[in-house]
This record gives sequence, C-alpha cells and structure tokens, in this order.
Amino acid sequence: MPFVRIDALGADPDRLDALGRAVHDALVEAIGIPPDDRFQVLVGHDGSHSMLRYDDGYLGIHRDDGLVYVTITLRSGRTPAQKQALYRRIAELARDYAGTEPRNVFVNLIENEPIDWSFGEGVAQYSASAAPAGPSSSG
Repeated sequence: MPFVRIDALGADPDRLDALGRAVHDALVEAIGIPPDDRFQVLVGHDGSHSMLRYDDGYLGIHRDDGLVYVTITLRSGRTPAQKQALYRRIAELARDYAGTEPRNVFVNLIENEPIDWSFGEGVAQYSASAAPAGPSSSG
C-alpha cells in the first residue's frame, strides 16, 4: 500500500491529476501494486503562500520551476532494479501525462513495515496480530 504525496510548482488541478495518474500507473506497472490501491495527496504550490526550494543544478541535473517532488511511502521489500524501473516509469509517465520534463521529477521512497499502516478503525490491518484498538489498560 503506497501512500503518495506530490508537490508541484505552479500546478493546476488538471496537472496535479495527471501527475497523480502517472505515479499510480507507474506503481502498478513497475512494482505490481493493485490498481485499486490509490491513496494520494496532491499539492500545487503557487509561490504566494507556499514555497518549494531546490538546487537547480545538483548532481548535474538542470531543474527549473517545473519541478515535481514525489514522496512515496510503502512497505519495504522492493529490489534496487524494481526501484530503478519505478523511477524511470514515473519520469516517463509524468512527461507523457502532464508534460513534465523527466529532469524535473524528484522521487523519494520511504520504506516501512506492515505494522506501520492503519487503514481506519484503529487497526493495523497488515499486521499478523491485527486487533481492534481499545482503551489502553496501561493508563
């Protein structure tokens, strides 16, 4: 279950939607997440009340104000090859769906374990010992 946050400079709702679709489709294609497993926060930054900062030449990649930050939190266990395929596919689909230059697609994966997820009801549904949360007896 990935949880995706996308922050983009100057992005209107249509561009944000296209970026969200690009990341989701890449996750389905590259690492095999289920097509209906979509949880995303999509944020456009206009520069008036929010900012995104970036180095426009870090590691020899020439970024500009088309920058998109993609943070994906997901369970650990993907191979380096799967991660590379995911990064590549996100960049390709961001270009195809949203017109975003691949050089402007910054991706960060945050891995965790099944116990680190609750989908509601106060339960860690992926945990082997998933049990409803109740009042704590430890005070």
